[in-house]
Amino acid sequence: MIYVSSFKLSPFIDRNPNAYPDRVFKHMAGEVLLFERITVFYGNNGSGKSSLLNIIANKLGIKGNERMASYGENKYAERFMEYCSFELGEDEREHKLAGLPDKSLYLKSEDILYEIKKIQQQAVLREGLLFEQAKQGANRAELAQYEGSFELYKKLDIVSYAQEKYSNGETSMQLFEDHLLPGSFYLLDEPETSLSPANQIKLAEQMNELARYFDCQFIIATHSPFMLGTLHAKIYNLDAKPLRTAQWYELDNVRFFQQFFQKHQQLFE
Repeated sequence: MIYVSSFKLSPFIDRNPNAYPDRVFKHMAGEVLLFERITVFYGNNGSGKSSLLNIIANKLGIKGNERMASYGENKYAERFMEYCSFELGEDEREHKLAGLPDKSLYLKSEDILYEIKKIQQQAVLREGLLFEQAKQGANRAELAQYEGSFELYKKLDIVSYAQEKYSNGETSMQLFEDHLLPGSFYLLDEPETSLSPANQIKLAEQMNELARYFDCQFIIATHSPFMLGTLHAKIYNLDAKPLRTAQWYELDNVRFFQQFFQKHQQLFE
């Protein structure tokens, strides 16, 4: 399922060289990104792939978006997003979709790291569990009662045991199992964080299945050669000027790995 078919970047770029995010996307001004079931934004550090995901998340109003930074009174980021636009996809009857699935989510690498850290630190974990209760509508009296309850201590024990049993990478995989559900739209920023190459490939294969068989759509920012080489994706190379699509084996980061192992090939023979 294609929930979002395209996204047009702002054609207006401020002349101020320090304006953010204008200065990051000046070589992409007015570009229209066409999305597949899985679309990847590739680029090295500073290429704007994370900023682009956040702009899309803000424009679409997806849970997990972060407010764009602004400087001075001109509010460059808000203006940039105002000039951006998008098109939703169509259903099986070729009718334009009215909106995105309710479970749509923007999940960042720091979100995963925070969840791992929350599990590792009892105090932070306790606050997180109390916060979850508050989000579900618990008032102060109910929160106070929950804080001293057997239910909370049991939950703390269960999660703490899980952390002792599983590594950061295994915890990350479990978090993806919990968050990635059929029939939804996901923006993922560097999902390979904390994952071994084998688990990166496993996660990419799961995304392929979710996209092909379970009506999910993914837009992913990554420079992992293992993710890039496994995902059945359309890849935008944000390092290219002008912006263009590419095959995974053409990308600089992938070729860097290839050259590194070629240099040491004799050690493997």
